[in-house]
Amino acid sequence: MARAGLTAQRVTLAGAELADEVGLDRVTMSQVARRLGVKDASLYAHVRNLEDLRGRIALLAADEKTIRIAEATSGRAGREALVAYADAWRAYAHAHPGRYTATQAPIRIDPELAANAAGPRRAVELTYGMLRAYGLAEPDLTDAVRLLRSTFHGFVALEAAGGFAHERSPQQSWIRALDALHTLLEHWPPSREGDSA
Repeated sequence: MARAGLTAQRVTLAGAELADEVGLDRVTMSQVARRLGVKDASLYAHVRNLEDLRGRIALLAADEKTIRIAEATSGRAGREALVAYADAWRAYAHAHPGRYTATQAPIRIDPELAANAAGPRRAVELTYGMLRAYGLAEPDLTDAVRLLRSTFHGFVALEAAGGFAHERSPQQSWIRALDALHTLLEHWPPSREGDSA
């Protein structure tokens, strides 16, 4: 029987908070239950198992990150939008490392939950919309999306792992990386013969 006041949303949020504190891969159902002051069995009325919980954390994080990016990029275009987008991405990764990891990890998500989740869909719309302002069309749009994701995720992952030990600050390199991306997007190389979507 479900404990009064306990919901899938509360369990997910508790798991997300724990993931930010200890890392997504170290979250257990027992830890989440202790955090909520319930027995482990009480959780299973709301989430099926640990994999289901991780999928819910991923969707929560996708929603949160997308909202931040949408707010940051609203009314902006070109370089201004790119920088706002990238800064919001990086800030979310810094503020919520466990949740952020969930958005990048290969987690099996319940198809029904995924179908009803606005975050991932909105993220795609925002990203493609921003890049269309650079005059890109397919297949260049998809290639540019992959480039941005690789750059942003690679940078924040290396940063989180302490991979930037050089005396030059990561922030200075981040700014220059965004300048370089903006220049590349404005001067995107023509497709090669035989390229197709």
